[in-house]
Amino acid sequence: MSTVAELLAKKEQSLLSIEPTASVMDAANLMNEHRIGALLVVDRRGESLAGIFTERDILRRIIGEKRDPEETAVGQVMTTEVACCKPDTTLEQARLIFRDKRVRHLPVVDDAGKPLGVVSIGDANAWAMDNQQAEIHYLQEYLYGTRTRGSGGYA
Repeated sequence: MSTVAELLAKKEQSLLSIEPTASVMDAANLMNEHRIGALLVVDRRGESLAGIFTERDILRRIIGEKRDPEETAVGQVMTTEVACCKPDTTLEQARLIFRDKRVRHLPVVDDAGKPLGVVSIGDANAWAMDNQQAEIHYLQEYLYGTRTRGSGGYA
């Protein structure tokens, strides 16, 4: 069964994070630049997770409350109750967390709580679709045989 660690390895994207003291404008610009919907909020050393800052936070806590994104610190409006997972979490378990917690981004942390990356519901769905397409291909190959019996195939 596939794990979150496998998905993170395939993503090949560095861990993008921001400090709680950064402005919301800086966070939004970083998110736009990297075309992502969330940033992990970490301490200066990147050793501990303080929260997560998402597009939803911008809509609810900046626009909805008419705050100035230049003057508001990420730490004032980030989500602090963060659902997380470990690298050995299966993708099925991660998908249940997405559904049950109604979140779209799931930080991956080690046993000490150090952030390792983020997986999104889109990442999990793409992984599942890729695996499903590969399985369909193998089943079609098995059923309709692209190899002949004499070549050691199974047709």
